[in-house]
Amino acid sequence: MREINVRRELDTLSDLGTRRRSGTSIRRANNRTPTSSTTKRCVDATLAGVALVVLAPMIVMVVAILLVTQGRPIFHSHRRVGKNGVLFPCLKFRTMVKNGEEVLAQHLDANPSLRAEWNATRKLKDDPRVTQFGRLLRKNSVDEIPQLFNVIRGEMSLVGPRPIVTSEAELYGAHFADYIRVRPGLTGLWQVSGRSDTSYDTRIALDVRYIAEQSLWGDVVIMAKTIPAVLSSRGSY
Repeated sequence: MREINVRRELDTLSDLGTRRRSGTSIRRANNRTPTSSTTKRCVDATLAGVALVVLAPMIVMVVAILLVTQGRPIFHSHRRVGKNGVLFPCLKFRTMVKNGEEVLAQHLDANPSLRAEWNATRKLKDDPRVTQFGRLLRKNSVDEIPQLFNVIRGEMSLVGPRPIVTSEAELYGAHFADYIRVRPGLTGLWQVSGRSDTSYDTRIALDVRYIAEQSLWGDVVIMAKTIPAVLSSRGSY
């Protein structure tokens, strides 16, 4: 799949915002105000800071294990699409081998049947790039803890659509205009609705629904549902 030109997509936002035909953006008016946006940002930064303090012992332990088992780098930074289409470095604990892209390409070439799975979800249930300890981190979503720094820096929110890579913007179609209206989230409706066990179309629908109906109370409910979702490890791979 070709990589989408994010700048070109941004140039067409005004057109996408006025189209209401079937299959186009369904940007609905909501009652969010600049004040509520500011409140959400303050809540994000405060809770992310508290979480980093509480999780500090776990973070230190994970860093130590990663240093011993796979060496540096400990963190992986991948360019993702943020609010207004701005690209930002999305942080994770490194869970893959260093030559991950090469390993993936060779694996898909040797297993053509898996290419459809990759193209549909951008994930593989049995990803050859992931290390043994990395699988454990992913199963419990521990690999995403460094994204709390993205939240503090204002690149992400605690709740919102999961951050996408530029090539995935093409899959959103007209709804890409909805996606870039908000900051991507550490958790969201997709996270508490089955994650990778759902189709990509369902993921997009959940993102659009969240963006249209978002509220601070809704964020609280999603964060509360995230805990059992993470503990169950449903759709996490």
